[in-house]
Amino acid sequence: MKIVVCIKQVPDTSEVRINPETNTLIREGVPSIVNPFDLNALEAALQIREKVGGRVTVLTMGPPQAETALREAISLGADEAVLLTDRAFAGSDTWATSYTLAMAIRKIEADIIFCGKQAIDGDTAQVGPETAEFLNIPHVAYVKKIEEVKDGYARVQRLMDEGYDIVESSIPVLFTVVKELNKPRLPSLKGKMAAKKAVIRKMGMADIGADEGCLGLKGSPTQVKNIFAPKVKSDRRMFEGSAEEQVNALIDEMRKIKCL
Repeated sequence: MKIVVCIKQVPDTSEVRINPETNTLIREGVPSIVNPFDLNALEAALQIREKVGGRVTVLTMGPPQAETALREAISLGADEAVLLTDRAFAGSDTWATSYTLAMAIRKIEADIIFCGKQAIDGDTAQVGPETAEFLNIPHVAYVKKIEEVKDGYARVQRLMDEGYDIVESSIPVLFTVVKELNKPRLPSLKGKMAAKKAVIRKMGMADIGADEGCLGLKGSPTQVKNIFAPKVKSDRRMFEGSAEEQVNALIDEMRKIKCL
């Protein structure tokens, strides 16, 4: 079983900075972590390998510093890691990112592809499904439990607003997972040693056979035109007293400003 896990190195949420010229996140020199949902995706891949055998490859697209995230994944048990890094990839939106990942996965080959449901920096939840579309394979989003995986077949539970669906799919297939799926393991000492010695395979535009016009800012149909911080408003009031007194005070205040 060949399993690929797509992970992303995201900026620490307290350290997000924006490039005012490109309106993209500044990642170089910024403290980063592995996207939390991607750790659930990796854990799912490792559990399948333990049950049916196979090989787990972690894949990420980013600047050279993203190698740190890949080594963390190896310390957790991944067999190998691939870093997609090329200046041509810079500024990719979800469409261009998905295209790039799909082109790389075609080269690597995979029976099952795992992604976290979304990245905490963009929160779009688009890259996983779009990657599956580029690969022309089925995908199941918001997987909360993997019931069975065997040659050519998988059955999972998909989280819904009220309960869950049971979905059966042929393989190859792409899953995006939620945190309810599992609890990611901690790295072992053996894993940490392996991560230090691991050779990270690097692939660029030429290596994956990508069309330059579909990459980076050039290949991104959606672009951020403006980013700004919300204005801080200080005209706030707190109403005290019983619930009835607070409601009456709120109604009086709304009448004063002609909301009622």
